[in-house]
Amino acid sequence: MRLEGKIALVTGGASGIGAATARRLVAEGARVAICDLNLERAREGASEIGAEAFRMDVTDGASVGEATTAVEQALGAPTVLVNNAGNDEFSFFQDTDEGLWQRVIDVNLMGVLRVSHATLPGMREAGYGRIVNVASEAGRVGSNGSAAYSAAKGGVIGFTKALARESARYGVICNAVAPGPIDTPLLNRAPKELGNLGQKVIDIMVGSTVLRRIGKPEEVAAVIAFLCSDDASYVTGQALGVSGGLAMI
Repeated sequence: MRLEGKIALVTGGASGIGAATARRLVAEGARVAICDLNLERAREGASEIGAEAFRMDVTDGASVGEATTAVEQALGAPTVLVNNAGNDEFSFFQDTDEGLWQRVIDVNLMGVLRVSHATLPGMREAGYGRIVNVASEAGRVGSNGSAAYSAAKGGVIGFTKALARESARYGVICNAVAPGPIDTPLLNRAPKELGNLGQKVIDIMVGSTVLRRIGKPEEVAAVIAFLCSDDASYVTGQALGVSGGLAMI
C-alpha cells in the first residue's frame, strides 16, 4: 500500500471524483478526512470506507480553518491534500452576471487557495507533502456554457505550477489533474440546466475524446493516488490530463 501511515484530506469528498478518491486513498493505506459542505453525505461515505467526515465550506475561510484544525486534532496534520471541491452553473457567458462569476470562482479557485494555505504549514513543518488539485481540461481548452468555470480551472493550473516552485524546497510536491468528461453529478447537471443543448455539449465533449467515451471517477482517482504517492516523487508542477485524449498538451 503506497500511502500507508499518511494522513490525507480530500475536499468535496462526498460524491463524484472526491468520493472515488477517498475510497482509493483508503485502499492505499491512508487515513482519510472527507471534507464536504454536505456533512450528512460525507458521514455516509466515510462510514462505508473507514474514513472520517468533517464539514467544510471552501468559500468560507473560517470554515476551512475550523475544519482543518478538527482534522489535525482527530487524525494529525495532513501531508496529503486533494483539492477536489468544485461546482459549476452551466450558462452561456452572455447570459451570466458577476454574481455567478464570483460564486464559481470562489469555489473552484479561491477554495483551492484557502485549503492549500491552511494545510501547507503542517507539510512544511513535516518536510513532506503531496498536493493534488483537481482542475479540468476546460481550464486549458475552454468549455461551452462554462466560461467562468474554465477561467477558474485555468487559474488552478497556474496556481499549481507556482506553488510547486515555491514548495519544492520544503519537500512538498504539487500537481494537478485535468479531467475531461467524467460521469459525475456535476457533469450530469448540464442537461437539466441547459436543456437539450446541455446534452449536446456533453456529446460534443465525449466525441472530442480519442477514446470516444465518458470517463469514470475511479479512473481520475487512480491518477490522483499515483500523484499522492512516492511513485510520483520526481513529478511536480504538472497538470496531467485524464480526459481520454480530449486535449494532448
